[in-house]
Amino acid sequence: MSLDIRPEVPSDADSIAQLTTAAFRTAPASQNEAFIVNALRRAGQLTVSLVAQDGEVLVGHVAFSPVSVSSGAAGWFGLGPISVAPGRQGQGIGSQLMHDALAELRRVGAAGCVVLGDPGYYGRFGFAARPGLVLEGVPPEYFQALSLDGNYPAGAVQYHDTFNATD
Repeated sequence: MSLDIRPEVPSDADSIAQLTTAAFRTAPASQNEAFIVNALRRAGQLTVSLVAQDGEVLVGHVAFSPVSVSSGAAGWFGLGPISVAPGRQGQGIGSQLMHDALAELRRVGAAGCVVLGDPGYYGRFGFAARPGLVLEGVPPEYFQALSLDGNYPAGAVQYHDTFNATD
């Protein structure tokens, strides 16, 4: 496997959508993840969008976009979605994408990031539930944060409106 992690380019958009749809087909999620990525791209909200490419084939993708915190804390981003081709899951591709994407967030000076997901998976990267940081309507153990500057804000987090995309 000669995996290359790189920023997405415009010609990747269709492959990212197909990959994301396939990756979430059996997940207990909304099945709107590909629509969300496309909507974030159209809105200019993809701060970090990396792909994992094996030869000529895209096998993974990760996206980070700005979030707002009710306290006014700046520089926070939301992870999501992260996708790995179904036949390639469990091979470390998602982990490599996460490490590279977090390094890119640090490079651009992000204060931190949040994710809605499995604590067992995201805890490996330093994400943890923070009592003062909430996402309305979500069980607190599934909404996790990772500070990149050592500080955690308090308040309600809101993702960009494009996270409501349905087509």
